[in-house]
Amino acid sequence: MININELKFDEKGLIPAVVIEEETKKILTVAYMNRASLEISIERGLTCFWSRSRNKLWVKGETSKNFQHIMRIETDCDRDALAVYVKKDGPACHLGTDSCFNDAVYINQQETSPFHLRQLFLLLENRKSEKKEGSYTTYLFEKGIDKILKKVGEEATEVIIAAKADDKKETVYEIADLTYHLLVLMVEMGISPEDIQKELASRHVIDHKIKQEKMTE
Repeated sequence: MININELKFDEKGLIPAVVIEEETKKILTVAYMNRASLEISIERGLTCFWSRSRNKLWVKGETSKNFQHIMRIETDCDRDALAVYVKKDGPACHLGTDSCFNDAVYINQQETSPFHLRQLFLLLENRKSEKKEGSYTTYLFEKGIDKILKKVGEEATEVIIAAKADDKKETVYEIADLTYHLLVLMVEMGISPEDIQKELASRHVIDHKIKQEKMTE
């Protein structure tokens, strides 16, 4: 365990704190702590920061109730930065988003880069904010929720048709289309992949649930 006295605060008495969600390891925000806010954080088990703009201490969630419960705090090898691992009660960003880090500056799209759904999700988020002309994704966002929902319904139907025909290749193709449109819907509604992951993780008895259906003679 490192003593607070071993930490290196800057000339203004501050140290940067990278807040990370314990479960997903997603970066939520970057803020600053001074000795007092760090001591409060440790004492209360809730993140407390020093606001450089307001020049005062503030506990995350004191107004919004979106508290961040500290699991552990680590420092780097130079003792001049902190990583704060938390479990959060709600959105981390004041804009109401899951994280403060949502706008892509660069996405590696080289063919050698492994594809993953998180990468596509970030690209879709970026497309919504940038509104690239001629983009089908931009078209969907401009048309709004009704158009997006219509496409989700159409693609779901295509999946059913392909699977019913026992056409594996076509089913894969249609599932990919459906997945893309579902991700567009998620971006439109402010739903993150982590939200879906948490919901699935909470279903501990998924294999034991029995769907009750009406029996007809």
